[in-house]
Amino acid sequence: MALFSKVGQLAKCYSISDLRTLAQRRLPRAVFDYADGAAEDEVTAQRNEAAFQGYDLLPKVLQDVGTIDLSTTVLGSPVSMPILLSPTGMTRLFHHDGETAAARAAERAGTVYSLSSLSTTSIEDVASVSSGPRWFQIYVWKDRGLVREFFNRCRDSGYDALMLTVDVPVLGQRERDLRNGMTIPPSLTLNSILDASLHPSWWWRFITSPRIHFANVTEERSAKSADLTALWTYVNSQFDPSVTWRDLEWMVGEWDGPFAIKGVLSPEDAGTAASLGVHGIIVSNHGGRQLDHTPATLDALPWIVDAVAGRAEVILDGGIRRGTDVAKALALGARACMIGRAYLYGIGAGGQAGVERALEILRAELLRSLALIGCSKADALGPSHVRKRHF
Repeated sequence: MALFSKVGQLAKCYSISDLRTLAQRRLPRAVFDYADGAAEDEVTAQRNEAAFQGYDLLPKVLQDVGTIDLSTTVLGSPVSMPILLSPTGMTRLFHHDGETAAARAAERAGTVYSLSSLSTTSIEDVASVSSGPRWFQIYVWKDRGLVREFFNRCRDSGYDALMLTVDVPVLGQRERDLRNGMTIPPSLTLNSILDASLHPSWWWRFITSPRIHFANVTEERSAKSADLTALWTYVNSQFDPSVTWRDLEWMVGEWDGPFAIKGVLSPEDAGTAASLGVHGIIVSNHGGRQLDHTPATLDALPWIVDAVAGRAEVILDGGIRRGTDVAKALALGARACMIGRAYLYGIGAGGQAGVERALEILRAELLRSLALIGCSKADALGPSHVRKRHF
């Protein structure tokens, strides 16, 4: 009966905002805020969403939109629509199936799933449950042996592309987590026990499921400790603030396959990355979770597209909540868009079915938007379909 109730509630979610509301009801506050929150005053996160309001779509009438094609290819991976799943760490916090649920949902939707190096499911286990296109996200670690280990494991497991996140020389200040006393994994305190009484299903699954851990970082690399706090201390110590373009060049050559760089907002940086052989540039500010008061990614997108000048594919990450958001990004030059929070709301609301619902909502909205714009192919959207508002 509970399953039918959950499916029924998901079916009544008609937007990503509805999924967010359902996830907020089902998750403990600290866990929900871990996904929903951002750095400091959360200005950048708010800008990411608000930026889409600054652009109008310009429909063209009397166009044949009897058949609409959303398919495209991103970094060599054919996808059914230009909506990809971003890498998100600690996904099993939001649902006990975590990354495997998201990977299965992406495969069923015919799109890319990106696994975080800070995932709670291993490279190999995700590959075993999904034959869809898979990318792996990595940082520049001080331990270069760990980087090579990741590369080899991804090759052996058939990952299609590698993605280097470059906007985390240090961790941003996420004040919601500090105020909530958020620990990983969540600890049993007086507040969490009170919260458990409001979210018994989540807590039961948390207590009875295998322990949450960084599945891709072997315990041998953190003094053989099985304690996640010790692993997190090790991982945090491995973020390398001295990384330079030489490290990127080394990684591109070491992987020798489709390679993207994630976290670019500067046109100069985008041009440099393209000149070093990067195949994809992901315009991202980490969802506002790193440096606050940066530009919205949509506002930065045209600068990056101009600077790259066709030498690499440009992908937008940040603030996507509607199919019209995707349409605007494509019209401004993005090859595709990545979603993070949008699908985390889905997984928090209903596991794999919730992620599938998030992708279904965005696909339907994008199809409808293209029909109303008068454009039969997502790849055909361009500058003539969008105009910046002047308030």
